[in-house]
Amino acid sequence: MNKLYIRFKYGVDFLVALIGLVVTSPLFLIVAIAIKAEDGGTVIFKQLRTGKNGRKFYCYKFRSMKSTDVAYDKSKRVIRDNNPNLTKVGKVIRKLKIDELPQLLNVIKGDMCFIAPRPLLPVFDSDYEDWELIKFEMRPGLTGLGQVNGNGYLSIHDRKYYDAYYVMHASPWLDIKIVFKTIGVLIFGERRYLNPVTQAQYAALRREAKIRYSSNAIICAGLKLRAAK
Repeated sequence: MNKLYIRFKYGVDFLVALIGLVVTSPLFLIVAIAIKAEDGGTVIFKQLRTGKNGRKFYCYKFRSMKSTDVAYDKSKRVIRDNNPNLTKVGKVIRKLKIDELPQLLNVIKGDMCFIAPRPLLPVFDSDYEDWELIKFEMRPGLTGLGQVNGNGYLSIHDRKYYDAYYVMHASPWLDIKIVFKTIGVLIFGERRYLNPVTQAQYAALRREAKIRYSSNAIICAGLKLRAAK
């Protein structure tokens, strides 16, 4: 991981998030009014996620569901457009990814950055192999390599591959590629870009991680993650 570039990323992301919050404030107001007008419920939904070094934080979203008190199923991560729990406004803002806009606040707070592995729910914390814990050396992102290669249509195994790959190979050029592919996903949908990982790719990255990262660093990350549960 290029630590100098990552520090630069964090600084730029903070400034961009501040500007983005100002520029999109009219959209924030419109969406908030639409959500409130539809059913009178809360506008912002917050959910506990696992971030850098295993630290837990609340990830913010515009509420798109009628009820947020729904049991989470690891095996069914994609919420279909015909899901009966989605509100009318929710269907629109989820399709356009507008529901993610409040995460600009997470970037400003230092919980997240723009491009990095997406933060997962704590229910996944116990599923990582030790070498995969390198994901937690970075702040999580609003979009990432997994999100432009199929996102919810990927298996959790593939998602973790893309997360680890990004942390190990983060660069300006990879970020630019992710930005353009994110635009494509917004226009054409996630399924269009589905790119499952082969067993050979996964095995090769696992070997690379074990060579590039000392076991002490991986064990330390694992302890931090599990202590944060």
